[in-house]
Amino acid sequence: MQAPVLVLKAIGHTFDLMRTYTYKQSVMWKDSLNRESGSKVHHANIQASKAVADIIRTTLGPRSMLKMLLDTGGGGIVVTNDGNCILRELDLAHPAAKSMIELSRTQDEEVGDGTTSVIVLAGEMLHVAEAFIDKKYHPTVICRAYNKALEDAIAVLDNIAAPVDVNDRVAMLGLVKSCIGTKFTGQFGDLIADLALDATTTVGVDLGQGLREVDIKKYIKVEKVPGGLLEDSKVLKGVMINKDVVAPGKMRRKISNPRIILLDCPLEYKKGENQTNAELVREEDWGILLKMEEEYVENLCMQILKFKPDLVITEKGLSDLACHYFSKAGVSAIRRLRKTDNNRIAKACGAVVVNRPDELQESDVGTRAGIFEVKKIGDEFFAFIDECKDPKACTVLLRGASKDLLNEVERNLQDAMSVSRNIIKNPKLVPGGGATELTVSATLKQKSSSIEGIEKWPYEAAAIAFEAIPRTLAQNCGVNVIRTMTALQGKHANGENAWIGIDGSTGAIADMQERKIWDAYNVKAQTFKTAIEAACMLLRIDDIVSGIKKKEAPGSAAPSKPTIEKEDDADNEQMIPE
Repeated sequence: MQAPVLVLKAIGHTFDLMRTYTYKQSVMWKDSLNRESGSKVHHANIQASKAVADIIRTTLGPRSMLKMLLDTGGGGIVVTNDGNCILRELDLAHPAAKSMIELSRTQDEEVGDGTTSVIVLAGEMLHVAEAFIDKKYHPTVICRAYNKALEDAIAVLDNIAAPVDVNDRVAMLGLVKSCIGTKFTGQFGDLIADLALDATTTVGVDLGQGLREVDIKKYIKVEKVPGGLLEDSKVLKGVMINKDVVAPGKMRRKISNPRIILLDCPLEYKKGENQTNAELVREEDWGILLKMEEEYVENLCMQILKFKPDLVITEKGLSDLACHYFSKAGVSAIRRLRKTDNNRIAKACGAVVVNRPDELQESDVGTRAGIFEVKKIGDEFFAFIDECKDPKACTVLLRGASKDLLNEVERNLQDAMSVSRNIIKNPKLVPGGGATELTVSATLKQKSSSIEGIEKWPYEAAAIAFEAIPRTLAQNCGVNVIRTMTALQGKHANGENAWIGIDGSTGAIADMQERKIWDAYNVKAQTFKTAIEAACMLLRIDDIVSGIKKKEAPGSAAPSKPTIEKEDDADNEQMIPE
């Protein structure tokens, strides 16, 4: 009869131990510190990510809904269906939701398209992982299976990718059009695709070995001018700047085949670095001082006029005196130009930006521009340096009814330019309309049967998660989702018919090659990589600690109590050297 009592005692002792352990833990943390760990964190992260994915799920595909965002950073409202633009304006508190928003920003910077797909896919990957977290699977196991699935998915992409001829304009137009068909400006598809293709082919630079570099941020400027029709938008073979000549009455506003000199130094007398006082004894010294200033400016102007330019552009100031010398010589001048604009003009007309006028050489003068002209559009003057021979920079001039419309068109144009840049860099295509995801899903399902061990199930779940993209497309079209998905899965079951997908406009099951619905290989590969890597990162978080001590700003520390020096302290003080 004694044994049960012993057991009870032992159990009591264990409880005591536990109580001491939790007490010690609570003593360790401060009151202000919150700590969540284990499956609670996983569930919270997954729920937050799903919430973010649900916000923009309806903006996927050509039949997408628009979102209206009020009280945005720039004030006023934004109406858009660009995933990155919507998420950028959201102010979220949950850390996992914030990292989802970072995903879309990364995608936008890397490839410029697929910002909505990446969030939807990452949300779905986390959603299917939830079941395994409930079954006490270790997150590392799930992540290992996901990474294996990612490798196999990229291999499938390589298999089904088709090469494209970058010089075939019709094929390229169709491609860019199918990529921006999901956007608000899909109705003006030809126009936007034309503008994007013209701009990116203009600024493309051959690096040799078949590589091309297209820098759309540095060398393509989008100028939005409200008024006129959207059809009036065009790509200029040169640069347009929102400036007028310095002296409109005296300087020419239209010059054919101008010789252009670009400077980034001021054409005025240098002011002292700090306050300079000059004490003059005689009155005529004042005249000499002024004459010296004038001679300095005249000398600068003469060094420039030696090269017989027609147009001088400087990033800094230009004094009235320099303006007088230039107008007397029949030279037009523009001052205080942005550095980025100056670099674009240099690329367009073949000039070199010079730091000091005395270093000017004949080779620094830009001669490739066909015409310089100042035009008035609306209430403002714009200077055009146009019709350049083989320009390596250009300006896209957008016209439209309102600022909101122009902003949306600009966002879509950026996406279109990114797509054409991706294709120029890596000329490979994959099918659009969810066909790629379905092929990847079918192939992974087949492979999952050959995987041994516990990783088989998460691997299969990842395969099913890829179907989120075609499913969302079908939902947004308003067709019967279950029937459509079943039919598609049947067609893809054996890994054949890689080009069968959903026509996003009608919801019909069609051959993507016939309908010319394509995606760039770069965009798809980046979408898969970003989504799965992010899902793995969020799954591996098992602890969230908040309320960590913030660093106090200098000067905000509490005033210290006055200290009283003791005899012992005097010995410790260091002697000050004489």
